[in-house]
Amino acid sequence: MSKGTILVVEDESDIEELIRYHLERENYRVLATGSGEEAVKMTKRERPDLVLLDLMLPGMDGLEVCRTLRADSQVRQIPIVMLTARSEEADIVAGLELGADDYVTKPFRPRVLLARLRAVLRRGVGEGERKDEEAPLSYKGLTVDLGRHQVELRGKRVSLTLTEFNILVHLLRSPGRVFTRYQILDRIQGHDSYVLDRTIDVHVAALRKKLGSFGSNIETVRGVGYRLKDA
Repeated sequence: MSKGTILVVEDESDIEELIRYHLERENYRVLATGSGEEAVKMTKRERPDLVLLDLMLPGMDGLEVCRTLRADSQVRQIPIVMLTARSEEADIVAGLELGADDYVTKPFRPRVLLARLRAVLRRGVGEGERKDEEAPLSYKGLTVDLGRHQVELRGKRVSLTLTEFNILVHLLRSPGRVFTRYQILDRIQGHDSYVLDRTIDVHVAALRKKLGSFGSNIETVRGVGYRLKDA
């Protein structure tokens, strides 16, 4: 039984074949393309459970693919994991700021790649199944429908990535409580995730920006992490 569909966007055939081999061995359905333009079309047509996206593509590069998908309301919730030879933090942060959920750098170990993909998929499937049974969360004019994965602020819809949504839900469940960056990462990604300390800061910054003036309710506790102001 298939565990889900993953679109692999990689223009180097040997790397694409390696990834396909390990994903199919784990019972994932694999779609693949080496074109950024085709990746956008396939994502809209096939609606995969996750997009594994190389940043260095001919023509339309991975960052532009990510930007395009995140701007489309029909597919913006599909998780994106960047695959890149760029190990510099600035390049990784740029992708995360565009809405990518995680990243893996080349060269990579297949076991680590699979763990990262499982962690991201688990956020969307496992959390979604549990949230379907929960009542909406409300806080100072903000309403989060867990089952429908929808956020409204003073009656207006706010579009969030999967990671941003899960961070917000985590903070909403315990207003006033301070969470370290690693506690938040463990909650939304799982213990088998290996990330930069900066990653969570980028996601929180993006979340605040999308929430506008309401974003000031997410407070930075210097040297510790983040909390939502007491209601």
